[in-house]
Amino acid sequence: MQFRPTSLLVTGGAGFIGSNFVRHALAVEPEVRVVTLDALTYAGSRLNLRDVLGDPRHTFVEADIADSEAVRAVMERHEIDGIVHFAAESHVDRSISGPAAFVRTNVVGTFALLDVARTFWAGREDVRFHHVSTDEVYGDLGPEDPAFSETTPYDPSSPYSASKAASDHFVRAYARTYGLPVTITNCSNNYGPYHFPEKLIPLTILRALAGQPIPIYGDGQQVRDWLYVRDHCRAIWDVLTRAASGATYNVGGGNQPTNLEVVHQICAHLDAQRPAGAPHGRHVTFVPDRPGHDRRYAMDTTAIERDLGWRPEETLETGLAKTVEWMLSHTDWLSAIAEEKGLAEWMREQYDTLNAAPEPE
Repeated sequence: MQFRPTSLLVTGGAGFIGSNFVRHALAVEPEVRVVTLDALTYAGSRLNLRDVLGDPRHTFVEADIADSEAVRAVMERHEIDGIVHFAAESHVDRSISGPAAFVRTNVVGTFALLDVARTFWAGREDVRFHHVSTDEVYGDLGPEDPAFSETTPYDPSSPYSASKAASDHFVRAYARTYGLPVTITNCSNNYGPYHFPEKLIPLTILRALAGQPIPIYGDGQQVRDWLYVRDHCRAIWDVLTRAASGATYNVGGGNQPTNLEVVHQICAHLDAQRPAGAPHGRHVTFVPDRPGHDRRYAMDTTAIERDLGWRPEETLETGLAKTVEWMLSHTDWLSAIAEEKGLAEWMREQYDTLNAAPEPE
């Protein structure tokens, strides 16, 4: 069944993936109205939406998904018929040092959002709740294990992945118990424009350009699948509008590099575009591994390719090249984000004082 939203609520739409999706929705569906709801915690910013804040089809609302009255008011005022739920705490290191925020947002917040949708849409089938989740709910893989599929049992390793696993279960429970029309996507590591620079790829770019150590956990041989964010947005839109209610799809970039390989690829791009600082790879610094660090992720995307015809357009090489180019041409955004969100102070505490490494997800 085709679902064509007319008024779409995007939670966490001022964050990295959410803001890219807001742009994508406005671009591919000329008739849709998009309401961004975001609490503007440290990783969310209006700066990520500055080019669409004046769009008459876009409305920004600062609110918390756990505030049921605020969410209901937005849904009533804007006659919401679709929700794409990005809002989440997502940094594994932060979940280790402060798990309570992850339970509040990822579990309690998702429950509150689901419950408002259940009562507001009671009895309707022409609506859709799409939940954006992660491959980390599956745990990790050995070197020879097959890639995660949609039927892989959940085995989360960190407070972050446990909170996302719980939210996935709540979404499915609301579909089965109350008949709420839902879809779910579990994605691999995203990268690209507007990526908050606490994560491996943007932080590597930032620190390499500054001539600072680029911390690498353990031996750097952790394996990840990397998904360019605009490919991810296409996948979400396809699932939202074309997948059957109740469907779950894995979304990945189709690659298996180690973290160290990714960092060296980034440094090679920087060497070409900023030769004065070359070789940027000399700043790589190995530090003790993170507690409970998953060793390998891999995604089987056969289902979404077969059912919806989706495939990533970017390879890791082309996606990294575009990401480096974007970061180098948007230093104004990076400086503003750093000033607005206290990023410089956080990095000093995390990497200089504590000598810790960046979260690679």
